Amino acid sequence: MTRAGANDPIDVLIIGAGHNGLTCAAYLAAAGLSVVVLEKNAVVGGAAVTEEFHPGFRNSVASYTVSLLNPQVIADLELAKHGLKIVHRPAANFWPVDDQRYLLMRGGLADRQAAVAQFSVRDAERLPDYDATLERAANVLRDLVLTTPPNAGSGILEVIGGLRVGKRLYDLGLADKRVLVDLFTRSAADFLDGWFESDVVKAAFAFDGIVGNYAAPSTPGTAYVLLHHCFGEVNGKRGAWGHAIGGMGAITQAMRATAEARGVHIRTGAKVAQVLTNGTTAIGVELENGERLYARALAANVPPKLLFRDLIPTTSTSDATRALFTGMKTGSGTFRMNVALSELPDFACRPGTNAQDHHGAGIVIGPTLEYLERAFLDAKLGGWSEAPVVEMLIPSTLDDSLAPPGQHVASLFVQHVAPHLPSGRSWSDPREKEAFADLVIDTVTRHAPNFKSAVIARQVLSPLDLEQRFGLVDGDIFHGALSLDQLFSTRPRLGYANYRLPLGGLYLCGSGAHPGGGVTGAPGHNAAREIIRDFKGRQRGPFRAGRER
Repeated sequence: MTRAGANDPIDVLIIGAGHNGLTCAAYLAAAGLSVVVLEKNAVVGGAAVTEEFHPGFRNSVASYTVSLLNPQVIADLELAKHGLKIVHRPAANFWPVDDQRYLLMRGGLADRQAAVAQFSVRDAERLPDYDATLERAANVLRDLVLTTPPNAGSGILEVIGGLRVGKRLYDLGLADKRVLVDLFTRSAADFLDGWFESDVVKAAFAFDGIVGNYAAPSTPGTAYVLLHHCFGEVNGKRGAWGHAIGGMGAITQAMRATAEARGVHIRTGAKVAQVLTNGTTAIGVELENGERLYARALAANVPPKLLFRDLIPTTSTSDATRALFTGMKTGSGTFRMNVALSELPDFACRPGTNAQDHHGAGIVIGPTLEYLERAFLDAKLGGWSEAPVVEMLIPSTLDDSLAPPGQHVASLFVQHVAPHLPSGRSWSDPREKEAFADLVIDTVTRHAPNFKSAVIARQVLSPLDLEQRFGLVDGDIFHGALSLDQLFSTRPRLGYANYRLPLGGLYLCGSGAHPGGGVTGAPGHNAAREIIRDFKGRQRGPFRAGRER
């Protein structure tokens, strides 16, 4: 297949060469469509990129770990053939509690029970049942990940789709139905209170409920976010987390190789200024340099709020429709840092700077539910947590390509910070950003006294940086909160869950669509299926106008 060139007719233009945009492009090209992908940055990958942030030190810039990447996408895009290698962590997670105590969760059930039993024998006894219950719930989610949600008011096909989903849920036992209702509606704290007694153990599981979620463990809906982080797998092992050799950019570079091998034309440094329409149908884009490109369809791999706020002309949709999307709930409460280290952290509760299994785990500073709760309350009141929650990964313990011999790189995923600081303050002020970065370093140093002195250099990204660099509105890593009103048939908004947006020929292929955020490839996969279906039905003719709902 030949690539679509500048003068060739384009079937689909894709805005944004993040992992979902590349996934969508690869599937479309495999179906015989001509595809052009436009990326504003100099490299593809969106938030899943690897770069050198200090001489000799490379790391994943924004997204930082692998689990949710869908195995069907990995296989269909032949990512291993193009160099992708994912390795397991030696241990899942490590929680320093104080100078003596810690919780280290390895992979096996017996090891995990032994770790939990240090804090509660009862909780250790409950762990197998908890694991099994979460796994059954996660299996339901896995079954729905690559489906198109039933879409309100869209005809008989959506009714049939709804019946299929309904049957999947109907076939569950009553106890599992109750668990699903709890997970979709309750807070992580309330859900975990029904299982465990130790505040440390509950905090360990509640952490997944606040990752990328500007909320406290007591906030209703955080139980679902906990579940969202449980449906992944690494190399066939469900619930596991891993590292892509070469960093997250290795994933998107492999995707790029597949897409280009199938004939996709990818343009970097090509920022879209606006979507071109004929009033009711998307017909192309205008780039920042004034160049115009036309296509039979457009797919947006950008957050829905950004698309309707910045790219779609105000005259092309009603005020009500525009407000529907610009009013989406966004904001992850996230602050990202990468640091170059002269040596590994020497934790007071588990000493040593030689590489041990806990150094290769997800290291979480967030020892109790109260700590997680206060981190959110601090940010709501003052703009950031005085004692932030920090997840630190040290991928150089698994991947020696990232740092010079004997030295290391670490990713710090930090919560909570307000997307917009209060009292006239702003993340555009470098003093704010650096002051909080100092606090983060001090927070880790309280548990690993050598950490601050080991920091050689750091890369710091505030919510504003995440928006300006990657288009993540309000720093939202999920392109929109995973709240009950923005999930499944209501994602991104009720009436637009089938990847089709109000303008004819305009699709959503990014994380703002079902099944949501994380490096999954699923929205790109699903959107491509719907686009291909429409092209087959319309035989490459002009697309009909969209219908506002």
